[in-house]
Amino acid sequence: MFRKIIHWFKKPNKSKSAQWLEAALIILPIAFIIRTFGYGLYQVPSESMETTMLVGERFLADKFTVWFYPVQRGDIISFNAPLYKYSSNPIKNWWQRYVWGPDNWTKRVIGIPGDHIQGKIEDGKPVVYRNGEKLDEPYVNKYPLLFVLEKAIPSQQDIYLGNCALRERSYDPNMSYDQQPFYRIDPALLPQGQIILDYPNTPLKDGGDVYDVHLGANEYWVMGDNRKGSYDSRGWGKLDGKLIHGKIKYRLLSIDSYQRWSFLMFNESWIIFDLVLHPIEFWKKIRWSRCFQAVS
Repeated sequence: MFRKIIHWFKKPNKSKSAQWLEAALIILPIAFIIRTFGYGLYQVPSESMETTMLVGERFLADKFTVWFYPVQRGDIISFNAPLYKYSSNPIKNWWQRYVWGPDNWTKRVIGIPGDHIQGKIEDGKPVVYRNGEKLDEPYVNKYPLLFVLEKAIPSQQDIYLGNCALRERSYDPNMSYDQQPFYRIDPALLPQGQIILDYPNTPLKDGGDVYDVHLGANEYWVMGDNRKGSYDSRGWGKLDGKLIHGKIKYRLLSIDSYQRWSFLMFNESWIIFDLVLHPIEFWKKIRWSRCFQAVS
């Protein structure tokens, strides 16, 4: 069988379709190996890492070195969704982990195996201790979060009934809506035209900022830089190290993906579709000052 495959590759004067098939059989496995074990491209889907990472930004992740060196405190990592239910079937399990399965999540490593991590409220503000030492966390989002709607709707009743979703966006109260440093804000998407803010350095209402955990072998404590808008280890617990598959290293492109809200919104994750559908608006959405940068 193997000899027949080699003979087919060496066969001269192949048809165009055969040449395309040959190219696919060579390129696709190489691309899969690079994407799975080398480097990966990621798009930020949520606000959990603001303002280090903004919704719509594209990042390059190092997926090679994590096979040989454990991640360290402070690393920004990508990993498989921790609550995903993997199949007990070995083949399907492999497929879920490396081909198609859980979403990719991104958080910052706060604790590594052997660490003692504590969350406390001091002077009305949440703080983190690691091995008895209070952490200085300059990367934590210092901006208030502004609530905006996914679409303009006529009444508060629609919000109550869940007919549209509320999103949180990092917001500078000293800047106008169209001059915001992170997201341009459409006033029509403010709930009932009101500015509703969730302020940083304030405790979560569900008590999630208070915890006391000891990390065992291959266990990590990860949190989003946007502490008021991140679902992380405070909500679902320790991260199993086997789910980690990359370290975020470089920001390639920054696009304000939530500038347009419509039934075509899903196309904005594909740059080419967004460019074709909105050829003028597309260039206005690029945050040029945040493109092509290393992140930490």
